Amino acid sequence: MIRVVLADDHKMFAKGIANLLQKEEDIEVTGVFSNGKELVEFLKNKEVDLILTDMNMPGMDGLAAIQQIRKNKVKSKVVVLSMYDDEDIFKKCQKQGIDGYVLKDADPDELVYTIREVINGHHVMHFQRVLKQVDEDQYYDSFKQKFKLSRRELQILSLIKDGHSNQSIADELFLSIYTVETHRKNIHHKLGVNTVVELMKKALEMNL
Repeated sequence: MIRVVLADDHKMFAKGIANLLQKEEDIEVTGVFSNGKELVEFLKNKEVDLILTDMNMPGMDGLAAIQQIRKNKVKSKVVVLSMYDDEDIFKKCQKQGIDGYVLKDADPDELVYTIREVINGHHVMHFQRVLKQVDEDQYYDSFKQKFKLSRRELQILSLIKDGHSNQSIADELFLSIYTVETHRKNIHHKLGVNTVVELMKKALEMNL
């Protein structure tokens, strides 16, 4: 079980994220806090596997909280939930030793995948990956509704249709090969196909 704590001063957003994560069989949310100070105090007495923190919080913001958490030698992994697709902010967080950076308007599955990647040591930290979390796709809404594919899964399916290998897709999207393989399994399951030929046929039907 992956024990997760969350710090975000937007209560509705925090509650939504907590509910999303609780639906996963391997994730347990053990605390939700509205500022960095509460988070730091909680971690003095409790051990968790992963910390999710926003950047903008009253009293003690995310960056200050991360600094204090590292100073206290807390061993938990840290993933930043941010509104900003800004490379300078990304690099500041990276310097503090974070393990992942997810945009708040990315697909929910992107956060879940990142948590599992970080815990399993497969996560690729790269700013270009952050930008690709929210790549616009004119077909995205209709495809998601019809086929229940996430934005990331559509990106991968499109690359498969174009003849890319798993490794090539991993390089293109700044993902680990492990993550690409997992996404492919999910795509096969959601589209009800078993072979690459069937998958290619489905992708062509979808005009990807």
